[in-house]
Amino acid sequence: MNRNASFLYLLLLLALLVAPFVGAYPVFVMKLLCFALFACAFNLLLGFTGLLSFGHAAFLGGSAYVAGHAIKVWGVTPELGLVLGTATGALLGWVFGVLAIRRQGIYFAMITLALAQMVFFIALQAKFTGGEDGLQAVPRGKLFGVLDLSSDLTMYYVTVAIVVAAFLLIVRTIHSPFGQVLKGIKENEPRAISLGYDVSRFKLLAFVISAALSGLAGSLKTLVLGFATLTDVHWSSSGSVILMTLLGGLGTLSGPIVGAAIVVALENKIGELGHLLASITTLDWFNTLGESVTIVTGLIFVICVLAFRRGVMGEVIAFIERRRAPHR
Repeated sequence: MNRNASFLYLLLLLALLVAPFVGAYPVFVMKLLCFALFACAFNLLLGFTGLLSFGHAAFLGGSAYVAGHAIKVWGVTPELGLVLGTATGALLGWVFGVLAIRRQGIYFAMITLALAQMVFFIALQAKFTGGEDGLQAVPRGKLFGVLDLSSDLTMYYVTVAIVVAAFLLIVRTIHSPFGQVLKGIKENEPRAISLGYDVSRFKLLAFVISAALSGLAGSLKTLVLGFATLTDVHWSSSGSVILMTLLGGLGTLSGPIVGAAIVVALENKIGELGHLLASITTLDWFNTLGESVTIVTGLIFVICVLAFRRGVMGEVIAFIERRRAPHR
């Protein structure tokens, strides 16, 4: 990262640290951070490796169930629950990758979708997931036996620390020699093969890392909210993370964070906005906005694709580069 980007990320970190003291609702921000991590993990696969997966909900939801069950039923500590959830995501990623990684394009995407649907039906039928009711009342417990996570403020700063550490891992991965090979595979896979790289092995490793980080996001979300539901493992969650990544800016480090913030904020606040507009304009149909979140987000996505093809942050970065060009 260049100096300006590092400065902006530092400002974002400072904003997160003071957010609970300036009126931000900690649970909402924690949920946003979990989905931001999920989007960043997906962007590592699509934005920097060129692999479009329609099955990432399996890693988010599968890990959420395993971590929640381990903490609630087995009585493991929160940190061990997060480790088990992350390991579950990595294991599922390895299975998906072994079966799909040698396929390309739409065939790869459809295989990941089919495998994710299998995980969804397992979650629907299995007893430990709670079926349609989901896994409820997952306790937060004490981190390392010391930090009481039942406090929203304590849980908030633990969440910030975990997400920031995971984001730094993604940044380090992208800027490492391994990450440069992934970029080369995305840009010109035949050339990478001709240079002697085992492309399948690199793509499989990238898939496993992305799945593991998605599993961490799902496990952390369960710990924060205290439940895991079928929504986490439903195909619509895979669609949501694609939307977040494309909306924010594919192949940019900050794009998925911005995209996740937009989508999560819309899903949580659009109902309140509808009620406010209804009270101001006396038009009752604004009250139905809360039930039409997918329509509104879909409309915004279409507008962004037509007006901001690089995504929000992609357009911002391109604009800054155009402004700098004459001065070089």
